[in-house]
Amino acid sequence: MNADTITHTVNLPLPVFHVPPTLNERLDDAEREALTAEIRTLLARENAVLVAHYYTNPDLQALAEATGGYVSDSLDMARFGHEHPAQTLVVAGVRFMGETAKILNPEKRVLMPDLGAECSLDLGCPADQFAAFCDQHPDRTVVVYANTSAAVKARADWMVTSGSALDVVRHLHAEGKKILWAPDRYLGDYIRVNTGADMLLWNGACIVHEEFKGQELAALIATHPQAKVLVHPESPPSVIALADVVGSTSQLITAVKTLPAQTFIVATDRGIFYKMQQAAPDKILLEAPTAGYSATCRSCAHCPWMAMNGLRKLAHTLRTGGNEIQVSAELAARAVLPIKRLLDFSAAQKQQVFGNNDA
Repeated sequence: MNADTITHTVNLPLPVFHVPPTLNERLDDAEREALTAEIRTLLARENAVLVAHYYTNPDLQALAEATGGYVSDSLDMARFGHEHPAQTLVVAGVRFMGETAKILNPEKRVLMPDLGAECSLDLGCPADQFAAFCDQHPDRTVVVYANTSAAVKARADWMVTSGSALDVVRHLHAEGKKILWAPDRYLGDYIRVNTGADMLLWNGACIVHEEFKGQELAALIATHPQAKVLVHPESPPSVIALADVVGSTSQLITAVKTLPAQTFIVATDRGIFYKMQQAAPDKILLEAPTAGYSATCRSCAHCPWMAMNGLRKLAHTLRTGGNEIQVSAELAARAVLPIKRLLDFSAAQKQQVFGNNDA
């Protein structure tokens, strides 16, 4: 069996969707400075705060930090927006992140630089097909990854992040639950292997992480034998097998900061390098390979939809109030339940840890 073959996966074809070319925004220093100054003024005028994902352009991450906003993963972005007094949240990321922010903050206006910024995991799990699949397996607890639409979350029992998935599934497995998982089959299989849970996996994948190559990564490791390998669990099994640390975006940033190694090979979207370099400016960061030496681009790990975010579009959105995220009250009322279940579970875990420490 090939190392990247996933077992226990439902035999569903991957939906066909359009992948935009990766077109990073190109600005000269003068335009960057002018746009940044204008956006600062517009954020204040609109009583708005900017939250940006780790994978977005460093210009956006730096601006979020400089204006009292936040850079993090999708759930923490939404949670920050809930706690912040601003009445407008500007979400630099992809569409499901804007939806999650709106679900957790229904009273606030949520804007995005580009509503066309999608996600292959979201697009690869259409709500109607997913609902039909769930109906075929009513005995299973439905657990979905954060990278899904509001409609898919509304059909789930639990929502998880890459950082919380193992703990949640271990908890459900201990209760004797069988799991229906969606949408990322690689993350799902990683969880299945590490928990022993009975999991039926939706056939989805992230187009960025799926491209990391185990054979090419092994060759890079041989060139840098002292390097620690950091891998996001959305990657294929052959890549995960070579990792020193497998974890969420936040966990990988922490690993760069805390591990004693000087060099790291990083298998996730290269947008994360901004925060990694900020956390550990003396460390050497190498991009994990997505192709062989004959390829035009050996390390092409950047989401084309994340690249649709930029200062020009952000300024336009704030000027016009366009690109507002809408989630119906009826849909939000159902979609918020699996999200809150995760938040309550995480809070209980933290309380248990703090309680043990106090003891």
